[in-house]
Amino acid sequence: MSEYDVVVIGGGAAGLAGAVTVARARRTVLVVDAGQPRNAPAAGIHNYLGREGARPADLLADGRAELAGYGGTVVDGVVSTARREDDGTFRVALDGGREVSARRLLVATGLVDELPDVPGLADRWGRDVLHCPYCHGWEVRDQPIGILATGPNAMHQALLFRQLSEDVVFFLHSGPGLAPEQTEQLTALGVRMVDGEVTGIEVTDDRLTGVRLVTGEVVPRSALVVAPVFTARAGVLDALGVPAMDQEMAGHVVGSAVPADPTGATSVPGVWVAGNVSDLSAQVVVSAAAGLRAGAMINADLVAEDARVAVAAHRSVAV
Repeated sequence: MSEYDVVVIGGGAAGLAGAVTVARARRTVLVVDAGQPRNAPAAGIHNYLGREGARPADLLADGRAELAGYGGTVVDGVVSTARREDDGTFRVALDGGREVSARRLLVATGLVDELPDVPGLADRWGRDVLHCPYCHGWEVRDQPIGILATGPNAMHQALLFRQLSEDVVFFLHSGPGLAPEQTEQLTALGVRMVDGEVTGIEVTDDRLTGVRLVTGEVVPRSALVVAPVFTARAGVLDALGVPAMDQEMAGHVVGSAVPADPTGATSVPGVWVAGNVSDLSAQVVVSAAAGLRAGAMINADLVAEDARVAVAAHRSVAV
């Protein structure tokens, strides 16, 4: 069974950044990547200084190449199970039967965006069905934008996207309803509120052109903003004793995330997390930074352990 200082589960920006960090510290590192990047549908990465507009796949390819240059390894696969052994190391099982051993784990498996139950949204996700103004807002500036209300975050989204366009429609849909002061805010900002259930979207020539209501009316829109449920991919962590916890906004569950301290360390010794699995709002650059920080802390932890072992060996020889 192959042995590594660090096994990284997840080969996105967080996982690769963490892996490069420990590899540069001359640690042996293996990245296991299931090939399910959250931002795969997006045309480009934004707010990543120096990589503005880069294709997500290109960023990951460059990250893999950098890791290989420092001696790290990436394998395409899925981690089926991971467990902590009595000696504090970890045994990691991959699909296909391979097992590897690690002194430390970094889990950067990300999250799944669970979209509202409206036909057609999934096919347009990351293109003209959006959720974040900092990820895609500039690209839809000055266009007719719709906000689909399904929870308390819709009002926040409406205010943010109104900064980008004067033509914003707020679809009340299945949302919790607006307080009088919220209605007043939207009215003052020129945001039109539309009652009634949204039953689908209209697409023409591979572009979103409208939002269809239960009445049959189609409201012309070029982009639709939704609020997914951000569900952590935390199966491996749950098995290790670090379950994801519900995250709430105004009493409404908006997703789940794995708790960790600011360095990414979890409650289980030897297990760190980075990226969207523990931070729902992290964009690509933030996830990469979290991976770097976790990688540095993992190396520091290994350095301390190596020193303890060396001192014990030195004392035994001296005796």
